[in-house]
Formats: sequence, structure tokens, C-alpha cells
Amino acid sequence: MYSVFLRIIEVQPGIAMRASLTIGLQSTLLFLSLGLTFAGCARLPETTRVLHEDDRVAVRLETDLDAPLKAYTSPTELSQEHILTLLRGYSVRVESRAPVRLLVDDTPPRKLFREMELTALAPVLREALQTVGFRERVRFEVVSPGRNPRYWRDVTGGWIKVRDHYLHLHIDYFHAEQPIRKADAYDRNYPSPWTPEKTYSVYFEPGRFYRIDPLLNDSAVDLNLLTGATSP
Repeated sequence: MYSVFLRIIEVQPGIAMRASLTIGLQSTLLFLSLGLTFAGCARLPETTRVLHEDDRVAVRLETDLDAPLKAYTSPTELSQEHILTLLRGYSVRVESRAPVRLLVDDTPPRKLFREMELTALAPVLREALQTVGFRERVRFEVVSPGRNPRYWRDVTGGWIKVRDHYLHLHIDYFHAEQPIRKADAYDRNYPSPWTPEKTYSVYFEPGRFYRIDPLLNDSAVDLNLLTGATSP
């Protein structure tokens, strides 16, 4: 009986240690779960004004939540010719999720806009850049007929903002096919997102106009160089 009692005493510290580790692990998982929950509830940009919306083009102003302090948006006056030159210079390529060392993607970038899309977007974008607020950015969508125009549409969308003389462009989707009716994108048993998430690399030609914004540390078109080189 005495030896059994000693064994119980010897085992109890181990049990206490395991219980302590279990509680600590549960607490860590709880805090991690709460952190992910709060991160998932991050604020989204809010539309402040709809400037234009039809079957071809949608342009609106929205809050710029990602901008650091003092990185204010600058209203910009550009001619129609400069807007067209700017938009024609962009090309994009979908970034591969595979590690570069395993898969080298040598696919050339594609022009961001078709000529008919430029004609529809340029005048509305020019107005938006003139009226954008200092904590806003310009959200745009350009729509073309999809593989079956009755049910599908081809959409290119993203946002633009100008800080000082640097114009930043971000692409959310490039010629992504979306159903005409949003309800068609969902299945009751196998729901899918409205637009698939992809990451795009953005390029600009001529490359001498594509610089690094020193405040945002991101690539942008230097409008001073662009307008100076393309002025009549």
C-alpha cells in the first residue's frame, strides 16, 4: 500500500505539468483564433461617390484605407491624349503561385486595355482624377462581352491614385469572366467567389517613366516625365 501511494505522488507532478501545457496551448490557440477573426473583420474601402456607371464602364471614388499618413491623393489635370498614352503603356501578367525555383514563368505580359476599352474609359477616368479627394482613390471596371454574351461578361478592374506626381495603378482582375447575373456565380452546395482571386504584376512602357515612389516604396508612373516627354 505504501509503495502504491509513493507511485501516485511520483505521477502527480507529471500530470500537473501536462495539464499546464494543455492549458497554455489552448490559450495560445484561442488568442490566435481571435487575432484571425479580427483580421478577417478589417475595414473595406467605402464608395464615396459614383461618377459613371453603364454597360461598358463603371468608375467611382472610394476611401483609400491603405495609404499611410501624409500620403495624400493629389487631384490631377491630364489631357485626353495623356490619359490615352498612360493607359496604352500598361501591361500585366498573372503571378504564378508556384515557387520561382520550380517554375520559371516566361509568359510575356499582355496589354491591359483593348483599344475600344480605352475609348470608353479615358474620358471618365480624366474626370475622376480631377475630382478625387485627398483620402480617396479611383475604382474602375471595364466590361466587354464574354464567351457567351448572353450569360457572361469580360471584366478588367482595379484602382488608381496619384500621390504628388506619381500615379499608382493596382489590378484586381484582368479579363475575368463574370456571369451577367451575380446569382449565377453561386451554387447552393458548392459556393464559389464572385471573382477569382489572383495577383498581377504590372508593367509600364516606356520603362523610363516607371519609377519608385519614395514615400510609398512602390512602382508608379512619374507624370512629370510622361507629360513632359509627350507634350506637343
